[in-house]
Amino acid sequence: MDVLKQLIGRLHPLIVHLPIGFIILGLLLQWYDRKRLEYQKAIPLIYLWGGVSATFACITGYLQYLGEGYAFDSVKWHLWSGIATALFSFLMYAKLKEIKAVDFLSKVPILGLSILFFILISFTGHQGGNITHGEEYLVEPLPNSVKSALGFETFEEKEIVLSEETWEEALIYEDVIKPILNNKCVSCHNPKKTKGALLLHNEEGILEGGENGEVILANYTKQSEIYKRMTLPIDDDDHMPPEGKTQPSKEEIKLIAAWIDAGHPFKSTIKDAGLDKKLFASLFPKKHDYDYPDKKIAAASQDSIASIEKTGVYVNLISKSSNFLSASCINKPAFTDADFETLLPIKTQIARLDLGGTKVTDSIFKKLIMLPNLTVLKLDNTAVTGEQIETLSFLDHLKSVNLTGSNFEEQHLTAFSKFKALEKIHLYKTKIKKKGVQSFNEGQITIDYGNYELPPIASDSIVY
Repeated sequence: MDVLKQLIGRLHPLIVHLPIGFIILGLLLQWYDRKRLEYQKAIPLIYLWGGVSATFACITGYLQYLGEGYAFDSVKWHLWSGIATALFSFLMYAKLKEIKAVDFLSKVPILGLSILFFILISFTGHQGGNITHGEEYLVEPLPNSVKSALGFETFEEKEIVLSEETWEEALIYEDVIKPILNNKCVSCHNPKKTKGALLLHNEEGILEGGENGEVILANYTKQSEIYKRMTLPIDDDDHMPPEGKTQPSKEEIKLIAAWIDAGHPFKSTIKDAGLDKKLFASLFPKKHDYDYPDKKIAAASQDSIASIEKTGVYVNLISKSSNFLSASCINKPAFTDADFETLLPIKTQIARLDLGGTKVTDSIFKKLIMLPNLTVLKLDNTAVTGEQIETLSFLDHLKSVNLTGSNFEEQHLTAFSKFKALEKIHLYKTKIKKKGVQSFNEGQITIDYGNYELPPIASDSIVY
């Protein structure tokens, strides 16, 4: 029986549009036919259908209220105005058919009843929309300044940023959980708008729970209602926040789960709660990880770029958001140390330089330090041995050096310890006979020697 009641109740969003359609059609025909008088028999019939369908809508709506667990305070105005709409439909039918039972309305002009009917159905529909989408559904996309001017309470989104140095001292609830709830939940669960009789804007409201009881159970995340609702499929009617609202990220849901598992402390620091640093990684400031410096520079002269490209060096912008350039000699294998002078007009803008497969030698190192923003350097398949490579330590932004296929010698490896920003070196097919990937300079630098060997597996010996 309960299943049938719930099933019929869920037909309400479908059926409720029938009386709306009939009533609006009747009102439009009344306006259209006020002089023509061509539809005098059809209009009362339309209102009769509107009354019948409105009655069914009231029944299904009441069953939905019983089966879905809505608070009566949240549906009462929609419920009573829906019943009034159904009765008014029958009243309009009787008035237009001149039934004696409504003779008391004989002196009331039909225009006045029609205006009142339009106001009634608009109010009923508005109340239904509030239940489904929230009272601020229509104004939600507006800027907070506009919403405030219209008298609506606003909840400014709070950015959560933790420092890698001091993250353990941050208060788990005040600095992390509260902003998550404020950004994703409080717009529907605050003193002015208490969906499900639940408040999530402060500690007292969270602990008190809603009309269905507690929403957090210390140390029992999977049994906590707030977690269960967040992890339901988004198209599930019980999913929270509802579809159409800004959803919490997976990382934020994990943080709420970890907080509940830790006993949902409200005053403790992250360290006191014993939570893992990995949980908070998404809240740390994002590090700039581009292959050009994190700063702004002036754009290079287009005439200078055109002049360089005529020599066979390819130059292009690394990113539309930056003026840094990439210069490549892929089409000029004859490039020599002496040819470096042609790059000087754009020396400030070059962040990536590809000299792979060219004729450069160790003498190039003293010239490369003239590129103050060089970040990625490719010297693969060249004759360089590494002599005087320590000169490049003056480049503050150099992150990557590719020496694959060069004559680089192992004795020059120690020079890299002086490099300030260096992160990766490629030394495959050089004079160094090492394999795989190794760290260097206390883990700051990764050296890739290549020559990888996969361990043999049983299937390798099978002959097909």
